[in-house]
Amino acid sequence: MAALLRFVVQASSLLSLFLCVLMSSGTSALASPPPVPAVPAIQAVVDNAVRSTVARFAERSLHTEALAVTLVDLARPDRAGRGSHRGEVPIYPASVVKLFYLVAAHRWLEDGRLADTAELHRALSDMIVLSYNEATHYVVDLLTDTTSGPELSEADLERWFDRRNAVNRYFASLGYVGINANKKPWCEGPYGRETQAIRAFEPKRNQLTTDATARLLFEIATGQAVTPARSTAMLELLRRDLTVTPSDPDDQARFSGPGLPAGAKLWSKAGWTSATRHDAILVELPNGRRFILVMFTVGHANERGILHHLVREVVAGLEHVPTS
Repeated sequence: MAALLRFVVQASSLLSLFLCVLMSSGTSALASPPPVPAVPAIQAVVDNAVRSTVARFAERSLHTEALAVTLVDLARPDRAGRGSHRGEVPIYPASVVKLFYLVAAHRWLEDGRLADTAELHRALSDMIVLSYNEATHYVVDLLTDTTSGPELSEADLERWFDRRNAVNRYFASLGYVGINANKKPWCEGPYGRETQAIRAFEPKRNQLTTDATARLLFEIATGQAVTPARSTAMLELLRRDLTVTPSDPDDQARFSGPGLPAGAKLWSKAGWTSATRHDAILVELPNGRRFILVMFTVGHANERGILHHLVREVVAGLEHVPTS
C-alpha cells in the first residue's frame, strides 16, 4: 500500500508540473524570458577574475573548484551578455535561496493564492533585509501549506513532501534547472518531519547554481519577475546602503561592498555557513553601468577577501568591454 501511495504522489507531482508548464506557455505573466546568451568578452572577464582570485589566495589553498561565478552585463539590458565559471554546478546556497522564496511569494500573491497581509510583508522584509531564518520558515509554510513538527507516518510524509515541492514546481515550469528549493534554512535544526524528509528524499539539501540565481536576479532587475511593480518591490528589499560601514563583519552589505568603487549602488542577497560564503549582487557603477554577479565559494567561508577580490577584478574587466 505504501508503494502504491508513493506512486500516486509522484504521479500527482508530475501532473502538477505539467499543468504549471501548460499555464506558463499561455500566460504572459508566467512566461519565461529567454536565457541570457554567453558572450566571449564577458566570459573573458569571468575567466580573468577567477584566475586572478585563485592566484591571490593560492597560499590559502583556494582552487577553481571552490568557486562558481556568473556575470551578466547589463550595459544594454535588451542585449545582455553572460559569462560563467562552473555556473551550472548545483551548490548548497545557504540564504541565497531566500531570493527564490521571495519571488514565489510575489507570484502567489499576484495569483491570489496568499493573503496580502502586513505579517507576510514583515516576514518577507525580515527574510531579505535581515536574512532571518525564522521569517523564512513562516514564508515557506505559507508557500507550501506545510509546517514543521513531529514525525509523520510514511503516507503522511509523502503527502507533506509533495506539498513542500510547490516552489520547485513553479520554477521548473519556468525552465529553471539544477535547483532545489524545498527546505527551510536552520541554525540549530532541523528536527522531526524535516529530518524525516531529509532522510527519505533526494536531494538532501537546497541547491542552486550561479547561472540560475543570476537569471532570477536578471528577471527581478529588468522587471520580468512576476510583474514590473512586484519586481520593483523586491528590488527595494535587496537595496544595501554603502554610505555607512556596519559594525557586523557579516552584514550583507560587507560581503561584496568593500570591493566596489565609491559611489556604486548595491542590491544583494548573501548567504553564509561555516563552509560557504556566497553573494548575489546587482551593481550600478558611478558611470551608470549595471551588472549582475553571483559568486558561490565553498570551503573558504572565513576568507572574506575572496568576494572582494572577485568584485574588483570584474569591475576592472568590464572597463574594457564596450557598452555598445
